[in-house]
Amino acid sequence: MEKVKSSKRSSNKNQQNQLPFLSILAQDVSTLAFSEKAIFSPILKRWHPLSAGVAVATLHSCYGNELKQFVSSIGELTPDILQVLRAAEKLEKDLVQIAVENSVDSEDGGKSIIREMPPYEAESVVSNLVKSWIKTRLDRLKEWVDRNLQQEVWDPRANKERFAPSSVEVLRIVDEALEAFFLLPISIHAALLPDLTNGIDRCLQHYISKIKSGCGTRSTFVPSMPALTRCSSRSKVSGVFKKKEKFQKAQSRKSQVGTTNGNGSFGIPQLYCRINTLQHIRTELDVLAKRTIVHLRSSESHNNNIANGTGKAFELSAAACLEGIQQLCEATAYKVIFQDLSHVLWDGLYVGEVSSSRIEPFLQELEHYLEVLSLTVHDRVRTRVITEVMKASFDGFLLVLLAGGPARAFSLQDYETIAEDFKFLTDLFWSNGDGLPADLIQKFSTTVKAILPLFHTETDSLIEQFKYMTAESYGSSAKSKLPLPPTSGQWSPTEPNTLLRVLCYRSDETAAKFLKKTYNLPKKL
Repeated sequence: MEKVKSSKRSSNKNQQNQLPFLSILAQDVSTLAFSEKAIFSPILKRWHPLSAGVAVATLHSCYGNELKQFVSSIGELTPDILQVLRAAEKLEKDLVQIAVENSVDSEDGGKSIIREMPPYEAESVVSNLVKSWIKTRLDRLKEWVDRNLQQEVWDPRANKERFAPSSVEVLRIVDEALEAFFLLPISIHAALLPDLTNGIDRCLQHYISKIKSGCGTRSTFVPSMPALTRCSSRSKVSGVFKKKEKFQKAQSRKSQVGTTNGNGSFGIPQLYCRINTLQHIRTELDVLAKRTIVHLRSSESHNNNIANGTGKAFELSAAACLEGIQQLCEATAYKVIFQDLSHVLWDGLYVGEVSSSRIEPFLQELEHYLEVLSLTVHDRVRTRVITEVMKASFDGFLLVLLAGGPARAFSLQDYETIAEDFKFLTDLFWSNGDGLPADLIQKFSTTVKAILPLFHTETDSLIEQFKYMTAESYGSSAKSKLPLPPTSGQWSPTEPNTLLRVLCYRSDETAAKFLKKTYNLPKKL
């Protein structure tokens, strides 16, 4: 120790040999042990059969005392600390090897000597230090995520890729943490990598959950259905009532809008930015997972099985991205149709006279939204968002026809107008072949196309179909008195509630009398 200390003092002046003190001491003790084995032990063996064993056990104990003091003072992982622990590990292997070789001929095979050499457990110390290093990094990452989220405004104009700047920062810190981990001069990367990747996965899941929180779902934006009423040809809504009805509806919608859109971070452009951000993270997670495998394969602890396992490194975050994209696409679509465009759909379409309140105003505004969407949303998720907008618009169209409230009434003559309007709506999404694929439009328009013929069916025939379907659903209990079928929301031409609703909005005496006699439905709310 004196020798090492004096050589360290002189080397500090020359700034040449900057190895940590205990690393040099380990090398010197190892040299001394091999010298002991080669020169002294063969002679001393005459008087003591395990002389080399006794020597290395003594050296092991002396160095162990120094190492113990050193380890107790460690605060965090540094290259110097790792160097000392690796030197200690190598020294221990050398000393144990000498003790074992020296004890080959002894009765217990050297067990008694080995028992006097309690292990340094350098690898365990390294492992604990790396775990502590990982925890510090993850705490820092969580802090950064929260800080970035607080400053995030989800403005798609923040960069040309139209995703949130906070995601760039968060992913940069993740990348830096992985890079730094593989730069640690350790031999246990593979064993400890899951600690790091699982922690990163949790932090990213937290970030992803914040991206979609507060954005609402389909049910947030779809208006509640008014109670069932009946109408007659004489109760075609007067212009005065129509305006009053529209005004009241608009007022009630405005109060709802206030609750679902309390601040600017949930506007449609902001929702587009959130969708783009999730898509960006999803793509980058794939890159990170592949880069991690490359790092692992080139590290000292290269192990094929473990390297293959890291393909699943960030799978929870990747799954959360997919789920978040789906939720936000749907929420965005229903917000556009039922909130932003409610004045031209829910509050405007077919209110009063069908011929004077057709779909054109709705289509004009929707087209504008679709143009902005196409320019803003990432091309990998654009079709998905437009598809959700289409589904929401078809839902809205059906809701107007089947649950539009007493301000709406349809005669048999209105069928052609309604069918033509729906064709205009599907044409908007087809866009002369530049829009959505025809088979996709066909798939999601099936329900509307199946229900529209009901508006062309004679009232008597509708009543008979309704009675038959209700009897089918309720069996013998429907014979004495027809039960009122509950609203399932699963519209179908064979579903009793759907048939009942077509009758409720049928503008003729036969339907009105049947509904009054059977269910005593009022003419207005």
